[in-house]
Amino acid sequence: MKRGIMPVRFGRTALPAALMLFASLAPLPLLAQARQVPETRQQVQLSFAPIVQKTAGSVVNVYGARVERRAQNPFMDDPFFRRFFGDDGFGVPRERVQRSLGSGVIVDASGLVVTNNHVIEGMSEVKVAFADKREVEATIVLRDPRTDLAVLKLNGAKDLSAIDLADSDQLQVGDIVLAIGNPFGVGQTVTQGIVSALARTQVGVADAQSFIQTDAAINPGNSGGALVDMEGRLIGINTAIFSRSGGSHGIGFAIPSSMVRVVVESAKTGAASVRRPWFGARLQALTADVADGLGLDRPAGSVVASVVEKGPAAEGGLKRSDVILALDGVAVDDPEAFGYRFATRPIGGTTSLTVLRGGKRLVVPVKLVPAPETRPRESVTLSGRTPLSGLTVLNLSPAVAEELSIDAGTEGVVVSAIEEGSLAARVGFQKGDIILALNGERMERSRDVEAALRQRKRAWEVTISRAGQTVTSVFPG
Repeated sequence: MKRGIMPVRFGRTALPAALMLFASLAPLPLLAQARQVPETRQQVQLSFAPIVQKTAGSVVNVYGARVERRAQNPFMDDPFFRRFFGDDGFGVPRERVQRSLGSGVIVDASGLVVTNNHVIEGMSEVKVAFADKREVEATIVLRDPRTDLAVLKLNGAKDLSAIDLADSDQLQVGDIVLAIGNPFGVGQTVTQGIVSALARTQVGVADAQSFIQTDAAINPGNSGGALVDMEGRLIGINTAIFSRSGGSHGIGFAIPSSMVRVVVESAKTGAASVRRPWFGARLQALTADVADGLGLDRPAGSVVASVVEKGPAAEGGLKRSDVILALDGVAVDDPEAFGYRFATRPIGGTTSLTVLRGGKRLVVPVKLVPAPETRPRESVTLSGRTPLSGLTVLNLSPAVAEELSIDAGTEGVVVSAIEEGSLAARVGFQKGDIILALNGERMERSRDVEAALRQRKRAWEVTISRAGQTVTSVFPG
């Protein structure tokens, strides 16, 4: 298996029913007596059983399924063969069930379960199995690909044991943690380790990154499982591992409970997506040379590259070239750390930024407001024999820009999705690309792009903006 960071998913293949169920971890009353959660170092070293007994009932097995219809023979995609054999023949579509297996955590007694988005993404049927072998259907109530989190609602389940959420901001490197999940589908499993590092940002499995790193063994099937502290509280959702072989190498990553709380609260309101505050500025990492010129002892902070006019940052007084050092008194070493911490702030209040400007430190207040929808999105999926075929595009607005993590100050039409295997995917378009012009004609709305592609052209000159850079490419018509 290729080396690198990977979500801890279990292969999406058919699994025996026996592997879909948990081995019960409920204590046997005749063999063991209930013990108190350990309070001293000596008690902790003796056994983690009381913590497991407190939390294991909140961790469930999540598995999904969807039916895919595929042509039996790829030659039937060719009109030449269809002319001789018709639409049926040896090209009759066949059905294949694709499955996924992971873990989840009950976070509310009403039946809300948090798992990873990649566990249930694209699944048309989702079920949950409990440690006591009960099994119920679940409904997906909210998906948040930016954080790789999803919230499920259990249908008709009773007597649920919800876990308490801890404040992950209080974690320290060296804290003892337990990882609970369903690795490889073998049943509920508990592993122990410590917090190896905090605020890891180069993991690559989600847009919003500030992961807890742990050496507790996390394996495929653990995705969506619980990382708990010594008080039996949820501090993170297990998400990814660094592995050469596909198994645990002692480097696992979990989404902190501070972000889990934001997603769960959005789900409780019935929102279809997570509402986050809008910053209204684009940041760049602080380089060592710039830090030295500013008199800083290390390159920790974020440089303000641009500020959206009349946005929250501009209204608060933030200016281009300011260096953001801290948010609400907590140091933020890079744009990723800042973006994550800012995204966990509740809408409606104010946050304080510690800023370096002209050699002086000052505090800039920024109101926490949602990004506005300044115009209709007008989602359009492009088709035909053009280099843009397979793109889904939207009118760019501050709200859309915030969702896609791009610069809201740019006008145009933005790529929100790309069909796998499409012409657009093959020529290299990316999600978040902003289409500025086609053959020299400015594209202001998604309908402009759709109309322009109806014309026959020998060549297509496409101008896009990507990560602040403008690029023009020419493709054959």
